[in-house]
Amino acid sequence: MTRNGQRLLLLIDSEPAQRRLVAAIASRRSWRTIFADDAEGALATLGTPDGLAVDAILLDHPASDSDAAFLIAELRARRPHLPILVLAANGSVAAAVGAMRAGASDFLVKPIASERLLAALESAMGGSSAGELRPLTEKLTANLGFAEIVGSAPQFRAALAVAAKAARARVPVLIEGESGVGKHVVAEAIHGASPRARNELVCVNCGSIPANLVESELFGHEEGAFTGAFERKIGRLQDADSSTIFLDEVSEMPLEAQVKLLRMLQTSEIQPLGARHSREVDVRVIAASNVPLLAEVEAGRFREDLYYRLNVVQVTIPPLRERAGDIPALVRHLLARIAEQPGLRALTITDDALQLLTAYDWPGNVRQLQNALFRAAVLCDEEGLTREDFPQIAQIAQGRPMSAPGGATANNGGTGGISLFRPDGNLRPLDEIEADVIRLAIGHYRGRMTEVARRLGIGRSTLYRKLGELGIDQTAA
Repeated sequence: MTRNGQRLLLLIDSEPAQRRLVAAIASRRSWRTIFADDAEGALATLGTPDGLAVDAILLDHPASDSDAAFLIAELRARRPHLPILVLAANGSVAAAVGAMRAGASDFLVKPIASERLLAALESAMGGSSAGELRPLTEKLTANLGFAEIVGSAPQFRAALAVAAKAARARVPVLIEGESGVGKHVVAEAIHGASPRARNELVCVNCGSIPANLVESELFGHEEGAFTGAFERKIGRLQDADSSTIFLDEVSEMPLEAQVKLLRMLQTSEIQPLGARHSREVDVRVIAASNVPLLAEVEAGRFREDLYYRLNVVQVTIPPLRERAGDIPALVRHLLARIAEQPGLRALTITDDALQLLTAYDWPGNVRQLQNALFRAAVLCDEEGLTREDFPQIAQIAQGRPMSAPGGATANNGGTGGISLFRPDGNLRPLDEIEADVIRLAIGHYRGRMTEVARRLGIGRSTLYRKLGELGIDQTAA
């Protein structure tokens, strides 16, 4: 960690635009980014005084899987305990398997969504298995029909029933739920059960697109519409003509783009940047948000009129911890899907391991469960998974101290991961405990302050006042 409290990220990537994007995202959580163009530069950097303070490495996956494996192995040999995250354009499971067997801590896919990168960095620093591994998520859960989605909890089945009923209509659908609950899976099922299923679902992650490019990505642009527009671009809404568009992380859409999306919903017309005339499109919109969108409206970050246009039918997916009884069936389903992936095989799982997984609260929801199973399957040399194949989860279950966001000490002793006592045995002051609780909440909910305030039972204004009074930097928590 650097002297001013910032954590240091070594990014191995020669592309200037990607460097700027990653550095800007990482800075939101007080990461300072240093760069290396290639393997030689990275290994040299690790030998410098700056290199000694590196807290994590993000590697842009080379075109050759063998080159990537060699470099990861070299980095792992130099820094055995340093988190190594791999960023790749190739989202295949085979690439993820190769990277992880070489020693990578996590595997992400371009274009990188800001929330996913920050979550992966925080998870890696905490030694947890809560990273993203998006290729796995996409390969294991894509194109499932309603009948194939695993889960029997009443609240979950009720949400699917609403989604299935809405599938036949053209009306917009808003899917809400925490990160990792399966909003994309539900969107795929809605599209697959609709009259538009013969055409491909067009997916756009609004959180992964730089704010100044969202309008161009969605609506397209004409040649010369702005600096750098060297050729005409067809927008994703036009790509989705006669089909469905899935707008994930819609809460991240800039207000200017929200205005144009509202107009499209009202008129069924789009106007590309620089175009003189509008074009008619027939697009069904499914939007998703991992924060309550109404709270974003109340905070002035999302247009109220657009909210009601999108929220014709609302589907709320419950978190996995509220349907723990589904976990054994989910585990067996996901292990069967994992076994179909290149380089992996069928594995059994012991009852003891199943009990461990069922008892865990899965803050990253189904996506985190998938990741944990995938990691275990990649690294398992036996015929089946046991409790020992999930060391981080077992460590939490056994109540051993683990590092938590903001430096709090997790003891799992009913205090939610906060130490109540000083080393001399006396109670800590209340303001110190309160500060640790807030830091822990900010880390747990990935800096989503509306969700932090809601879970703590206070208003957002009260939360920000406490941040100031207690000297908490929300970006570093």
